[in-house]
Amino acid sequence: MEKVGFFRSIHLKFVIIYVLLILVAMQIIGVYFVRQLESTLKDNFKDTIQERVDLLEYYLEEQMTKERLPDEDGPSLEEDVHRLLRENYYSTDITEVRVIEGDTLKILGTSDPDNQGIVGQRSTDNLIKMAIATSKPVPEDYIDPLTGNRIWVLVTPIENNGEVIGAIYLVAKIENIYDQMRQINNIFSSGTAIALAITAVLGILLAQTITRPISDMRKQALAMAKGNFSRKVKVYGYDEIGQLAITFNSLTKKLQEAQATTEGERRKLSSVLSYMTDGVIATDRKGRVILINEPAAKILNVSRETVLSSPIVSLLGLEEEYTFEELLNERDSVILDYSSKANTLILRANFSVIQKETGFVNGLITVLHDITEQEKIDMERREFVANVSHELRTPLTTMRSYLEALAEGAWKDEEIAPNFLDVTQNETERMIRLVNDLLQLSKMDSKDYQLTKEWIDFIFFYNRIIDRFEMTKQQNVTFERKLPDHSAFVDIDEDKLTQVLDNIISNALKYSPEGGKVTFSMEEKDNFIIVSISDQGVGIPKENIDEIFERFYRVDKARTRKLGGTGLGLAIAKEMVEAHGGKIWATSTEGKGTTISFSLPYVRTEEDDWE
Repeated sequence: MEKVGFFRSIHLKFVIIYVLLILVAMQIIGVYFVRQLESTLKDNFKDTIQERVDLLEYYLEEQMTKERLPDEDGPSLEEDVHRLLRENYYSTDITEVRVIEGDTLKILGTSDPDNQGIVGQRSTDNLIKMAIATSKPVPEDYIDPLTGNRIWVLVTPIENNGEVIGAIYLVAKIENIYDQMRQINNIFSSGTAIALAITAVLGILLAQTITRPISDMRKQALAMAKGNFSRKVKVYGYDEIGQLAITFNSLTKKLQEAQATTEGERRKLSSVLSYMTDGVIATDRKGRVILINEPAAKILNVSRETVLSSPIVSLLGLEEEYTFEELLNERDSVILDYSSKANTLILRANFSVIQKETGFVNGLITVLHDITEQEKIDMERREFVANVSHELRTPLTTMRSYLEALAEGAWKDEEIAPNFLDVTQNETERMIRLVNDLLQLSKMDSKDYQLTKEWIDFIFFYNRIIDRFEMTKQQNVTFERKLPDHSAFVDIDEDKLTQVLDNIISNALKYSPEGGKVTFSMEEKDNFIIVSISDQGVGIPKENIDEIFERFYRVDKARTRKLGGTGLGLAIAKEMVEAHGGKIWATSTEGKGTTISFSLPYVRTEEDDWE
């Protein structure tokens, strides 16, 4: 496992947590403090201004209600207002103060020495109109478009006996308050940064005291994952982490003991599964494959890695017949037939449920036995017994019928009796041939079957057998020979090869029509000689061509029995040719004839080239 970097370690997480806690606390305090301070400063500022406006309102009310005679030489109302504004305008927070007459909205005076030209003009400010109309002070915050600073405008009505006689229009600089707040925020931010730095350092130191034993336990866990249980975690104290370290060491010791026991059992199980010839599949409680040994994977032709976690009913192809719950209750063996045209595979599956002591099902063990050969043997045995029984029953039934007829008096009939006796004799000879063929096959199936080989000129041997059939044939059939002129010596059992050729040539003559032709040929190819015998009979259907060498197989059963065949001739020929290390096969075209060919091992020598 790769080393944990600082930015992924628990140290950083501890520090981040501490810093975030301090940051959140400082932010909460700062927001509350700044807002309260800002609200307090603004309220104090406005209260101070309001007090000064109230005092100015009192003086202005006296001057505006003062009775002035036209011929009196005293100061005018505008002069008194100007004097009052000059005497009361001494604060740096106040930008300008205007006095407006109530009825005419005429500006009576302004504190701004640079703006004296507006005196005597009519005011059009909506705030002034609103204050005079409502008889209530109208405050408003603005942003000065020239400087961008915040200003506060206050319009206060001047009343006399409940009647509005004028208004005071005041513009104050409130930006100073925000400047003070920015300074306070800067101080607060600096303090927060210092606090966070100190917290981070303390967090690292504190995190080390916590993470050091955890780091040791992590190293021990990595060593345990690699199979090393000899290390122990150092105990730094007896707090919760110390108790955890002690418990971890105890767990390590128990795991070491359990691992040794488990490893021993695993080796035993692995050895048993590896050397078993039968396939074994184990599942979990949901029927998913968790273990499959090599024989099972080989039998089912699957990869062990790909079938893990797959349902066993799908793996065995039992989805349509069984569910996993039904397999758990299955007590008998289940036969699995995976045979195809190219291959035969039959398995017997036995199921055993894995249960805990409480009776809870924990899985299923399936054992697969390959019974393909056993099934083939049983099927061949059944077919053999059925065929032998059928082949013996037919002549015996015929013989019994004719013998019963003779016993009932047919022997006295000079015309019928000889025919009955002739049929009985033919059926007896047929039974003798059948028994002899069976004995021959039985000898060849035995393990101690041996050939008596000698070097023979096969061309001379082949011609001699053809001559014998040519002299004894009863059909009107022509023989054609396509044989080499030179000798070809092969190491064979002469008696057995004579029987092979007799069986093949006999079949060719049986199925050849009158006036037909039987062709005998031989050619040398690689390290074999190819011997072929062709007839011009009815031929063999394409779908039956590979089955004619099986025991008791006949293409035309009625005609074969009529001609006295047992269905074993080509089967015997196949066994004998293969015993010599060769092969036998057939080619045929329906309606044109059949060719039986076989090969024999052949080693060319210089004598073979002599003429």
